[in-house]
Amino acid sequence: MIQFENIHKRYSDGKIALENIRLKLEPNRIYGLLGRNGAGKTTLMHLLTAQLLPTSGRIRVSGQEPFENAELLQNICFVKESQPYRKNLRIREVLKLASLFFPNWDSSFAERLLQDFDLDVNKKMNSLSRGMESAVGIIIGLASRAPITIYDEPYLGLDAVARKVFYDRLLEDFMKHPRTIIMSTHLIDEVSKLFEHVVMIHQGRIMLDEEVESILARAYFINGSKDMVATLANDPRILHIETLGVTSVASWFGEMSEDEFRKLTAQGFTLSNMPLQQLLVQLTTERREEIHI
Repeated sequence: MIQFENIHKRYSDGKIALENIRLKLEPNRIYGLLGRNGAGKTTLMHLLTAQLLPTSGRIRVSGQEPFENAELLQNICFVKESQPYRKNLRIREVLKLASLFFPNWDSSFAERLLQDFDLDVNKKMNSLSRGMESAVGIIIGLASRAPITIYDEPYLGLDAVARKVFYDRLLEDFMKHPRTIIMSTHLIDEVSKLFEHVVMIHQGRIMLDEEVESILARAYFINGSKDMVATLANDPRILHIETLGVTSVASWFGEMSEDEFRKLTAQGFTLSNMPLQQLLVQLTTERREEIHI
């Protein structure tokens, strides 16, 4: 169990990065940590991995504080977009160091992943492309088998095929060796099928903390003529209306009863599910006014 208890984080310049964060993450689940740039996601991950201290509040991992807790931190693997690798080390040396730190390290799995990503273990880190460096981080995260594994935009520079290899191997190994995986990403639609639960942060506060299935069951696009959609404009569940010529699309987020659904379709509206990425955009855009194209 990971617990954030009334966490506040204020930087020395007065900027408030996180405010009143109350969050519980259950073991052996895959979480999506979502939000716009500057929302507070990276700060939250740095607090969990003891790279920052909260201004107030407490963080507990299995009842223990992570700060200055070397034994606990061996159970947390944090892979971020700019890893501080020593550039003169070869890939095999970087993996060797990782194997010494993480007690659950699986060398045979690391070897398989090296083949999957077509990496030469004798190459030095300073000779790697951005995608190759990302692949090394992904291998460390997976082969560590750390009970808590955190990925912060881990795929930069990877092409679509390599990203799919990552997602496939992550899910395959998670099924065999469950652990808590937290993934912060902007490629939401690409990885949303992996998520069981989403924590969405906006301006330092938690906006959503729910099962993915529950969230998506309340998110719709409602299409109809401009005049038809205009009748929905005052409903508080309408986040945004976009108009193209004589047609409009309303973004809806909220409970919809079966009776409401039937009435809308009977009136000629077309309803479709809103993807998670589009929901993030709609919820974090500071407007509800109608846009005309």
